[in-house]
Amino acid sequence: MEAKKQLKHLIIYCNPNPKSLSAVYKEAVMELTEMSGNAMNVRDLYNIGFHPVLEQSDFDAVKHGQIPEEVKVEQDYIQWADLLTFIYPIWWTGMPALMKGYIDRVFTKGFAYNMDEEGQLQGLLAGKKVVILNNMGFPYDYYDKIGMLQSIKQTSDQGIFEFCGIEVAEHRFFGHLDGSSKSEREAHVNVLKLIYDKLLS
Repeated sequence: MEAKKQLKHLIIYCNPNPKSLSAVYKEAVMELTEMSGNAMNVRDLYNIGFHPVLEQSDFDAVKHGQIPEEVKVEQDYIQWADLLTFIYPIWWTGMPALMKGYIDRVFTKGFAYNMDEEGQLQGLLAGKKVVILNNMGFPYDYYDKIGMLQSIKQTSDQGIFEFCGIEVAEHRFFGHLDGSSKSEREAHVNVLKLIYDKLLS
C-alpha cells in the first residue's frame, strides 16, 4: 500500500500576548498537526522580529529581482507549505499592523501574483489552502449584524488570498472573548479539532 503523502503545514501567528486566546488557538493547532503526523513550521511574527514597514527600497528590490533576505526566508516557508494557517486578533476591524506589514512585504508581485501580457491576473500560489482564525473582543452577532465580518472576508479572503490563487478552506471568527468562560473557550478548541481533522487527514 502506498504511504500517505505528508502534508506541510505553515502556521503564521501574530499576537504579542503569550496568554492570549490567539496563543491558545496556536497551541491547539500545533498539537493537532503533531498528532496527525504531518510536517509543520511556525512563524511567530513578534518573536522573529519581522520588520513590517514596506519601504521604497522594497519596491526597488522587487523590481530588480533582489528580494530582501528576511522576505525571501518567509517566501520560502510559504512556498514549502501545502496548508497555511493565519492566527491573529481583529483590532479596529482589521489585522494587526505587524500582520498587515507581513502581507505587504512577503506577498510580492512575481511571487504571490502576476499579470500576463493581456493584463489578466495570475495567482501564483494556486494549489495551497489557508485557514484564518480571528478572535474578537465583542460578540460575533454584533459584528455580523453591522456587516463587519463580511467586509473582513471580502478584503482578506478575496482581496489577499484568493487574489493570489490560495483556496480559503476556513475563515473562523471567535467573538466575545473578553468575557468568555472556560467552557466557551474549550468549545472553540473543539471547533478547531473539527476543522483540522478534515484538512490534516
